[in-house]
Amino acid sequence: MNAVKIPVVAISSEFMNAFAAVPKKMQNKVLAFITKFRANPTASSINYEKNIQFKDQSLRSVRIDQTYRGIVKKPDTGNVYMLLWVDQHDKAYAWAKNKKCTINPETGSLQVYDVDDDKIQAAEQESLKQDENKKSLFASIHDRHLMKLGVPQELLPLVRAIYSEKDLDEAAGQLPLEAHDALTGLAAGYTIDEIFNEYGSGTVKEKNVDTADFESALENPDSKSRFYVVEDDIALQEILDAPLEKWRVFLHPSQRKLVEREWNGPVRVLGGAGTGKTVVAVHRAKYLVKNIFTGENDKILFTTFTRNLAADIRENLSKICDSKLMRRIEVVNLDRWVSSFLRKNDYNFEIDYGRRTKDLWEKAMTLAPSELGLPDSFYREEWERVIQPQGISSFAEYLRAPRIGRGVSLSRPNRKKVWFVFEEYRVLLNENRLREADDAMRDACAIIKEKGDILPYKSVVVDEAQDMGAQAFRLIRQIAGDDHANDLFIVGDAHQRIYRHKVILGQCGIKIIGRGRKLRVNYRTTEENRRWAVSLLKGVQFDDLDGGKDDQNGYKSLLHGAMPEVKNLTSFQEELCYIVECLKAIESKGDTLQQVCLVARTHSLLKQYEGALKSQGIDTCFIRPDEAEDVRKDGVRLATMHRVKGLEFDRVIIAGVNEGVIPLNGAPDSCDKVVQKDYETQEKALLYVAATRAKKMVVVTSFDTPSRFLCSG
Repeated sequence: MNAVKIPVVAISSEFMNAFAAVPKKMQNKVLAFITKFRANPTASSINYEKNIQFKDQSLRSVRIDQTYRGIVKKPDTGNVYMLLWVDQHDKAYAWAKNKKCTINPETGSLQVYDVDDDKIQAAEQESLKQDENKKSLFASIHDRHLMKLGVPQELLPLVRAIYSEKDLDEAAGQLPLEAHDALTGLAAGYTIDEIFNEYGSGTVKEKNVDTADFESALENPDSKSRFYVVEDDIALQEILDAPLEKWRVFLHPSQRKLVEREWNGPVRVLGGAGTGKTVVAVHRAKYLVKNIFTGENDKILFTTFTRNLAADIRENLSKICDSKLMRRIEVVNLDRWVSSFLRKNDYNFEIDYGRRTKDLWEKAMTLAPSELGLPDSFYREEWERVIQPQGISSFAEYLRAPRIGRGVSLSRPNRKKVWFVFEEYRVLLNENRLREADDAMRDACAIIKEKGDILPYKSVVVDEAQDMGAQAFRLIRQIAGDDHANDLFIVGDAHQRIYRHKVILGQCGIKIIGRGRKLRVNYRTTEENRRWAVSLLKGVQFDDLDGGKDDQNGYKSLLHGAMPEVKNLTSFQEELCYIVECLKAIESKGDTLQQVCLVARTHSLLKQYEGALKSQGIDTCFIRPDEAEDVRKDGVRLATMHRVKGLEFDRVIIAGVNEGVIPLNGAPDSCDKVVQKDYETQEKALLYVAATRAKKMVVVTSFDTPSRFLCSG
């Protein structure tokens, strides 16, 4: 006797978008329907209604209540049912009218796309015109290759009628996501082979695709980026409680390739803001403990630079990992890990972050040779950029040390003269039982080397790698142990470097040759906001964290919206009035202020805006530096430019972008032009980071004299 197959119910990404737009009271009815539907999609109480106006006759409408309908793909054969859309009756029918839900015969992926006969006929007629001066953007690409990139055969005429990037953007709503991603890459100048490798599209078929086997199609990486198979009611409830947090269940194939691969050594992943680097890192940590390092005592260390980012990451991991998995993932910023580790190993020094060492430095500076005419800032910069990163502890080492990246030359005799300052400072540190953070990391490395296999970590995942220094990565290499498969997973983006200086992973014992990858598609920020943010960094060169150069070629957003609003007012009070008007306009549209964040350069400036907004009767919620955002609280979110990193909001208001604030007064009074340039680059990066937190709208305000960055951007 053949066993009866249990029905498979999948929810599409678009369904979750539609569900999020449904009124709260109606969402409960939709959830009740889904629970019933998942339990038995063949039950007689599921009233499937066939509509002859639907282009795809396998699509059915189902009744939620008197006014709302769901759109479902009901198989003629097989046991796979798909929830595609939910909306008011007429809107649901309008959405489904021209939709098709099929399996691509070339890629094997499940696709939902629009088939508008009028547009296709117009495109075919356009293609027949012979115009030597107007050439299709993809004229040189064969139909077969386009189909292997995910373009449905019936939409080929539309692709042939794309003559510009603007045409491509306008066609986005009709094309399957993977097809639009791949075409965007081609338009950016990538070859077919590069697109196949980068986007995971067009894999050569080992066997013919069964276009009726929807269960197999759901296992396709492209399908998984749009469809989620519901396995239990608890998981369903958690997903629909936060339907817009789609990162929990949907990964783009380019992301999934990074997460679910057995790597034979360290991996470095680059990507512009909004490309999902942290999402990839979070899912990688889960994948490691669930599929690779599965022993009860096997642990993963997930580390980053700041406490607040660690808190955010811990919160997000808890959304996709059960308590059993979470116990084996330790999430902590690196300084805190070092402090805890050294304390457990009877460390006899206090780690100081500038409070006590400031006086010691001033004492050491009394030995600075006046005949060289170097400002005090030179010595601190030399210490932070040469001595500490290279772990120099003797004059002989200093004499041999490269000073790449320093804008002030120093002869060998002069090195000896300035060395006395560094030597004295080191003596004073020892006498006072103090260590700087870099010293503490070196000492932690030494303890691990001396004691051997004392750590439980099988792998280390690093987020925001661009903000970590050389000593940090030497320690991370030591924590992970000797080179082994799946040992290090490092994500970062030098365009967002706001804390530290350049680092070369290869010089820290981390060899990534052949294992460097890049994410290029922005899923958070609109293309208009992305372009504005990128323009702030025009003319600045960025590194790839391993001695090479990084650029933003092919970096593109799939979303579109309004251009950022950049407004200069005459006074703080006038600026405040403008911000209040913006907030009231948002509320008048029925949107909540919980998804609006006001960002300022400094904490003190942010407190001014907090008081001013409260005086206008507007609720606010400060995002603290050492804890995750409390999404349950009402009010406009308030965060500094440093704190907002790693977060996202529908709308971001960047306030007080005045000259003297961005870049902040108090820039290093340095004789080193490299240092001055680095400081300005970090300040530009702060503004770039703030602008790319927005999913929909960016408003930038200033008063009196606006920042010169706004004028140049």
